[in-house]
Amino acid sequence: MNSLKQKILTEGKVLSDSVIKVDAFLNHQVDPTFMQLIGEEFSKRFTGSGITKVLTLESSGIAPAVMTGLSLGVPVVFARKHKSLTLHEQLYSAEVYSYTKQEANDIAVSKDYLDDHDRVLIIDDILANGQAALGMVNIIDQSGAALEGIGVVIEKGFQEGREVLRKHDIRVESLAAIESLSDGQVTFQTKEVLSQ
Repeated sequence: MNSLKQKILTEGKVLSDSVIKVDAFLNHQVDPTFMQLIGEEFSKRFTGSGITKVLTLESSGIAPAVMTGLSLGVPVVFARKHKSLTLHEQLYSAEVYSYTKQEANDIAVSKDYLDDHDRVLIIDDILANGQAALGMVNIIDQSGAALEGIGVVIEKGFQEGREVLRKHDIRVESLAAIESLSDGQVTFQTKEVLSQ
């Protein structure tokens, strides 16, 4: 998706060979018009999959997931990282390790919002080591729902996330895949590896 690549190049900030900051439009400040385009692109890529729910992880995945759900006409469920007083029983839960924050969190979804009748699309902002995605896959497995695929706004292709998910035979659609962040420069992968 060329417009996303341009956003990454003009608004993203390379912090190291493994970290890019995209909080100007994706995971701190959100460009809603651009997020609508992101949602429409995911909807187009997964049309015909019979999706009944979109699942994401709070909080950075919520904006692209909501726009995808809007475009598909289905509800969006987000896994909570911290339990609240209103979310304490009848939960699907999994542990997720955050590469960026260097910490593990339990994530949870109420059993009221996912069940074995659902066909689920996972949407996430960034795919790095695949642990967040695997945590959400675990929750879908617990619910008995069918996983139709994972849509990722930005994939760090130089990390192991895609390989981890490929071992589980999961369809992954990335809108932009970064091959390298070396020397403060963003290099993108070719289109052929973005959807497998």
